Amino acid sequence: MSHQALISPIREWLIDQALGNPDITELFETLCLRMSAVGIPVTRARLFWPTLHPLFQAETVLWSEGNKAVLEQFEHQDKASLDWTESPLKHVVDNNLDTLRREMTGPNKLLDFPIISELAKQGYTDFIVMSTKLDGTSFRIRDGENDRGILVTWSTDNEARFSDEDLVAMQKLQRRFAVACKVIIQSRISNNIALTYLGQRAGSSVMDGQIRRGDGQNTQAVIWYSDLRNSTHLAEIMPAKDYFDLLNSYFTATAQPIIDNGGEILDFIGDAVLGIFPYETEQDLKVAADTAQTALLASCKLADEINKKREKLGLDVFKYGIGINVGEVMFGNIGIPSRLAFSVIGPAVNEAARIENLTKKLDPIILAAESFAQINPDQWKSLGEHNLQGVSKQIEIFEMNINKS
Repeated sequence: MSHQALISPIREWLIDQALGNPDITELFETLCLRMSAVGIPVTRARLFWPTLHPLFQAETVLWSEGNKAVLEQFEHQDKASLDWTESPLKHVVDNNLDTLRREMTGPNKLLDFPIISELAKQGYTDFIVMSTKLDGTSFRIRDGENDRGILVTWSTDNEARFSDEDLVAMQKLQRRFAVACKVIIQSRISNNIALTYLGQRAGSSVMDGQIRRGDGQNTQAVIWYSDLRNSTHLAEIMPAKDYFDLLNSYFTATAQPIIDNGGEILDFIGDAVLGIFPYETEQDLKVAADTAQTALLASCKLADEINKKREKLGLDVFKYGIGINVGEVMFGNIGIPSRLAFSVIGPAVNEAARIENLTKKLDPIILAAESFAQINPDQWKSLGEHNLQGVSKQIEIFEMNINKS
């Protein structure tokens, strides 16, 4: 039976995958196994695609016969790596090729790329790159280049190499596979963007369909509100690039510890950070309070380390305050129907911001309401009752006793 008849079920299967929500690593591994099963002698394959992610520039899945497929991610770099610049993939992109083939044995042997030479040493005999364009900026290999979509390399250690019939079958499968990949990759990118810009809880809620104004729920949470000191003055006197660098240093010290300790960043309000540590039961509250307090200590330590490095470089240092509160917040969509923000609102949020504002008047950089301090009372010291702007009654304010924390 010819390859064309044998690959027909694989092509239909790929369409079914495009209509579902498969894992791209498992999809690629299964495709390789099914191709091998119908007589296409694939023994090694790699799928490569660019992505939109704050940490990663591209992703790839590598499969080889007898091994599970593995997902790898490449971090953003200001300069392209040597592996990329000397790769046949870049040659395909630069020269707008759909297919590139290198036979590693026989009269047409050509080992003109480092990876080809390496594969030849490992016993491979044939290497093919196939490129399928997918429109959209999400599928650009590097900024400014033409849309490329996905790149797939197919290798074999078969002595007879790939036949012409193999090549035709692979080309036909590639297009169907690209359709499935486009759906999966766009879904991955949508999730990346939602989680990056909205956070875990808000991003998941939006992706689950909570996209109308008013969608949301009430949530119990430890609330963290921090704010940069003298930001207006610094923005006026510092070059924009330097100011953004200082802002990011400050955010690293205040927002990263929240994420690292299981909290969620809901918003960057100018130079303020709004974060929460959600909980449901009283037992959960103790856990949320403990993790929040760990994050507070980590923030102080990290800010000190960052500022010392900045001082050594002759850069401006930053100061900030943090207000901590506990209470029920309304978590959901606010704004207008065509432009929404997913955030938390409510009296407890306002109080956290007002408590933080007291750090400008009082000495400690971290202040908390009694509702938080009473959870670990030996680690907090009362500073008495204070008026909060917009709050009708005085509330008792506490500073963290770092030596006992």
